[in-house]
Formats: sequence, C-alpha cells, structure tokens
Amino acid sequence: MLKHLKLTNIGPADTALEFGTRLNLITGDNGLGKSFLLDIAWWAMTRKWPAEVNPKLTAGKIALPTDKKKKAEIGFSFTGVSKTKANVIAFEPRLQSWNIPRGRPANPGLVFYAMADGSFAVWDPARNYWKTRADDALDRPPAYVFSPKEVWDGLQRDDGSWLCNGLIRDWASWQKEKGRALDYLVAVLASLSPSSAERLQPGALTRISLDDVRDMPTLKMPYGQDVAVVHASSGMRRIISLAYFLVWCWEEHLKAKELLGEEPETKTTFLIDEVESHLHPRWQRTVVPALMQVMAKLTTSAKVQLIAVTHSPLIMASVEPQFDDQQDTWWDLDLVRHQGNRTPTVVFSNRRFVRLGDVSRWLVSEAFDLGSARSLEVEDVLEQAAQILSEEVIDHAKAKALDVKLRTLLGDTDPFWVRWRFVGEKQGWL
Repeated sequence: MLKHLKLTNIGPADTALEFGTRLNLITGDNGLGKSFLLDIAWWAMTRKWPAEVNPKLTAGKIALPTDKKKKAEIGFSFTGVSKTKANVIAFEPRLQSWNIPRGRPANPGLVFYAMADGSFAVWDPARNYWKTRADDALDRPPAYVFSPKEVWDGLQRDDGSWLCNGLIRDWASWQKEKGRALDYLVAVLASLSPSSAERLQPGALTRISLDDVRDMPTLKMPYGQDVAVVHASSGMRRIISLAYFLVWCWEEHLKAKELLGEEPETKTTFLIDEVESHLHPRWQRTVVPALMQVMAKLTTSAKVQLIAVTHSPLIMASVEPQFDDQQDTWWDLDLVRHQGNRTPTVVFSNRRFVRLGDVSRWLVSEAFDLGSARSLEVEDVLEQAAQILSEEVIDHAKAKALDVKLRTLLGDTDPFWVRWRFVGEKQGWL
C-alpha cells in the first residue's frame, strides 16, 4: 500500500503527500494535477507508465521535469508483502527516462487503476512480478493495461496471442459455465449497485446482429427487459466494466497462484480517477462505500487502500459515515495567489475532514470553493440584493427593479424571501 509521494521539479508544484492506509480522497479544480498524481502513484508501485505498456492510451504518459535545467526526482514508499520499500528516483535527461534501479521490483500487492476515460490497468504479483534478480529473465507483461475498447473486446500481445478475452466473451463464458467466476461477478455487481431495487443482474445471453456471432451478455433492467451490455447507459457501462475488470483480475490471480503453489495476495490498492464519472447522483452516494467493501466479495482477508479523485460533493457527503481520521486522508489542490507574485501556485493541502451533512454545504466548502450552491446568475443577483439590504438608506427604485429580477430567478419558497420581504414591507418598497 502506498505510504508517501514526494515530487521535486515535476508536475504543477513540489510537494510531499502522506497517504492513509484505507481511504484517500483527492479534490481540486481541473488542471491542477489530480490525475497526474494517480499516474505517479501507479508508476511508483509498478515501475511502468500506463501508456508505456499500452501506447493506445491517450493518457498515462511518462511524466517529465517541469524545468528542464533542474534536477527532477520522485520519492515514494509503499508497504510491500514483506517490508516497507522506499525509493528516490531521478530523471535522466539524456535517456529521457526515469533512472529505475535494475533487478526485481518490490511487491506492493495487487494494484488496480481505473482511469477517467474507461481505461484500466492492473499489476498482479502472480503474473507481473519475477523473483530472479536478472532483468533478462522477465518474459511476461510488466502490467496489463487496457484501452476502453480492449476492456470490452480483449487484449492481445503484439504477436497476436490473447492476454484477455474481454468483457463480452468472458462474461458469456462465465455465464455458460456457471462456476466461481459467475458467482464473483454476480456478487460484485450487486455490491456496486445503488440499491436493492436497482440491482445489476446478468440477464439471458443474446445476439445483437446477424454479423456478430458473439453471445452478448445482458442486464436485467428494472422495467422488466434484458438489455445488451453494449446498449446500457454510460453509467452502467462504467460500473459493469469495473465489476468485470475486478473479477477478471482476481480470477486470473487465483489461477496463477494455484499454478505457483502460493497463497493469494491480501493487499490491494485501488486508484480510481473521477470515481463519479457518468453516475447518477443516486449511484454517486453509494459507489465509494461499495468500493471499500467490494474485495470482501472476492476474499475475506482483503486489506484495501482506495485512492480516489473526485469532483462530486455527493461523493464527499457519502463517505461521512465511514471516514476515520486514523486511517483515511483528504488531499485538496488549490490555485493560490500570493501577495507580490503575479503567477499563482498550486498548493497541496491535507484537509481536516469535517462532516457537513447537507450536500450543498460541500459545494461551498474547501473541497470545491464555490461562492454559493446556486447558479452564477442567482449568485450575482443575491450579492446585489445583499448590498441593498446593507445600505442605511435604500434606493426604492433600485430595490423594486431588483425585486423583478429576483422573481424570475428564485423559487417562491426560497429562504432568501423571508428577509427581503420583511425589509421591503418595512421600508415600503414592496
């Protein structure tokens, strides 16, 4: 499990982050480096950038120094299977790569990475880790990295051999076999569903085209129809692809460990970018608690660390019952303007998690920094109204004109009307 990252001359700002052993939330505006942090975390534990393993990816490229004339370093540590491993890796300008030590990597346990665009990656100690110290003894993929299309249709080596059959073929095969993998899939889908009334369940296999001979998995929809998974909504496809990926990784891990005569791993790190992506608010309220528990559907001895990027106030509100300061952290990225400096800087803050209850309060919290939980138009007109109410002598004509605008923007039961009407009636302009 990842313990710390220290970035020097790389990314938007030099920083050092300490991670919790269980849940880690990362918030901040677009472009401040949240996804970049997940790429660094993946690389620190696996030694490879996602796009280095699979060039089809549009994200997950190698990180480069911010200032080409200065030394760049990535420091990190993680708890391995047998000990804590710490490193400081420098960038080698002439090689345009990071100077990774030769020899076998440390074993951080299973590492999953779900990227925002639907790409997935896994590092499996049973299949991507070698025990000899000779680098030339490695004759297996350094990781399994899937583009969005490959998650569904399968992953191939350059020589044409198949590393993974993909969601469509595997799901259909598991359903026909009615074995362990199907049991896992059903359990994980149920765990990731927003409620018992909207439980994701496999439906009957079908065909969707005369020209497509694949048996196509379906989902049982709440309105009584079985819908092919390729025709499901974006949110459902996000969840079922995540469920499939977890089951496929765990099933292949178990098979590999059986061949090796070893016990399955217990430590798992999830890296998930924009965890709320495509999800309805009802699903956003349940997805993180579900992910924290999902490995329990696969093994009773799992120790899970979740590092999730989010832009959703519902995600923040949803973890309030689970958040534990002793094992969880919240990192917030902000663009800060310093006095006397024209150029703002990115600041990484380890925020104290405060339970705010109402989701709208999260919108105006340090996580999202909005002036209000309203539209920009309403926020602007309410500021004008507040200015009028603060004046010792109120301009009645100005107040009446603003009242007309307020009535076009605010609902009849908006709490603002109480004060506005009280002052207006008292002053005689209403």
